[in-house]
Amino acid sequence: MDLLTRRVRGASALAGPLLFLEGGPRARLGEVVRIVLPAGPGEGGGERRGQVIALSRERIAIQVLEETRGIPPARAEVTLTGEVARLGVSRAMLGRVLDGMGRPADGLPPPIPEARPSIAGAAINITRREKPSEFIETGVSAIDGMNTLVRGQKLPIFSCAGLPAGRLAAQIACQARVRGAGAEAFAVVFAAMGAPFRDYHAYLEAFRAAGVLDRTVVFLNRADDPPIERLMTPRCALTAAEHLAFRHGLHVLVVLTDVTSYCEALREVALAREEVPGRRGYPGYMYTDLATIFERAGRISGRPGSLTQLPVLTMPDDDLTHPIPDLTGYITEGQIVLARDLDRRGVYPPIDVLPSLSRLMGLGAGPGKTRADHRPVADQLYALYARGRDVRRMAAIVGAANLGEEEKRLLGFADRFEAELVGQGGVFRTIEETLEVGWRLLGTFPPAALTRIPEALLAARPAAGRAP
Repeated sequence: MDLLTRRVRGASALAGPLLFLEGGPRARLGEVVRIVLPAGPGEGGGERRGQVIALSRERIAIQVLEETRGIPPARAEVTLTGEVARLGVSRAMLGRVLDGMGRPADGLPPPIPEARPSIAGAAINITRREKPSEFIETGVSAIDGMNTLVRGQKLPIFSCAGLPAGRLAAQIACQARVRGAGAEAFAVVFAAMGAPFRDYHAYLEAFRAAGVLDRTVVFLNRADDPPIERLMTPRCALTAAEHLAFRHGLHVLVVLTDVTSYCEALREVALAREEVPGRRGYPGYMYTDLATIFERAGRISGRPGSLTQLPVLTMPDDDLTHPIPDLTGYITEGQIVLARDLDRRGVYPPIDVLPSLSRLMGLGAGPGKTRADHRPVADQLYALYARGRDVRRMAAIVGAANLGEEEKRLLGFADRFEAELVGQGGVFRTIEETLEVGWRLLGTFPPAALTRIPEALLAARPAAGRAP
């Protein structure tokens, strides 16, 4: 060991993505290391990068950030640099496509950095956190009208395997906007983790076709990239987003897909470290780890920008109680749930509004933000749709022919709600268009049935609440 350069010749073991040093020099968590490989017969040499992720008096565990195949542990030379993992960030990152580590993937040179912050980041200080209160228009009626997204919120999308969650995420990234004075100061950071080859190119084509690549920073970690890179991807994306939001005053929407791929990589590293597994084999600290990502969203008092997160995750076995969606739901402020039944019937986007929830909707909907009738219309649509779903279940038992007139009206409303408001296809709808669709659906009921809408609003819309 060279004490001056903190260089170690020879590691003790290699296990999956981890390299172990026995009795090495003092190190610190998160410290970046360089791993130089020997050149010789059958060995190409070269250099890999790593990061210290565990320490004890006897052992240092290094997470290798690239492929570990071909590393001979006994002859590798490990140098502890004393630096933590950092990312060069600047406004020039807008319009760029980067890999999961923040390196150029579009054939262009790296952007000239304005700063090099640590990618570890930190949650916003609670004393400086400003309450979210402004609407972000995604163009998706089931979100804007029924589960409104607010600047500074973290609102995940819960999907099932095989559902078009990736398509919806790309659509929102292309369509989303803020209205009013901050309309020009809007940007998107899109981070894909473990993206298959087909999705990798579909995302880029969608951004180019929509003409929004110049306001977007894209981080793409492919399925054939080392799994360890997936642990760095969301942190690199959020580091870039924080710089754009809090240094340049932009309203940044961060789309993270798929969080399940991230958690699988986290489990793989934990197993390599021989940690005692928690629920379903995931590490016991997964809640804390996810919180270090999700809690970086918000607004800072006195600064004009905001950072909003829209994570996308696939629920294993369609199980809403699985540890990944379960823990995510505890940290975030609601969820958008995609339903397999709606997808089978050709409804896109297949958003099931009943289990979906935006806990901050009340802060971003109403006069001066969307429209004065927004919340009453949404509440009335929820109430009638829930009753229509109950009638649908009953009709499956007793038959639709045995339903009463009121029950048939509710059943027809549920079908029209899914087909006309939820199933909008890939088109963009303003919040005004969404609310007009809602009023049209409510027009099939007499005024006495619209108990969630104040009489003043009904009087202002004489065509509403009048059954034919």
